[in-house]
Amino acid sequence: MIEAAWGSNPRFSDGVSFRFMRSEGQSFPRQRCLVPASEFHVRNGDRTFRVTLDGGNFFYLAALWEPAMGDWPVSYRIVTVDANPEVMRYQERHGAIIHRRQVMQWLDLTVPETALLVTPPANSFVIEEIVRQPVLL
Repeated sequence: MIEAAWGSNPRFSDGVSFRFMRSEGQSFPRQRCLVPASEFHVRNGDRTFRVTLDGGNFFYLAALWEPAMGDWPVSYRIVTVDANPEVMRYQERHGAIIHRRQVMQWLDLTVPETALLVTPPANSFVIEEIVRQPVLL
């Protein structure tokens, strides 16, 4: 496990650091990695929501790493899929979920990408609003 920056080197994309990459129509034969997670967040206007797997298990997000270049460190981008029905109420896409049993399939390319980079079925997630508590002075 290493620490890496989230987002591509902006020097090669007109000053923009891309943090995500669509899965559709793509092949990822090299530089696959995983981002361990227990949740991800989605936003809808000023509201933020925590998304966890139903059952509370941790998971991984499928990602691709890029080597360090110049002063930019090793970095990664998360591979996305169409959002499942629960998340679709808040945004159109989310990171591709890799379950613990699928880790080596993603890393070793033993299962086709199309079998791993899929939209999770309905009722896969629990979504809770993150309510910010006011700071009392």
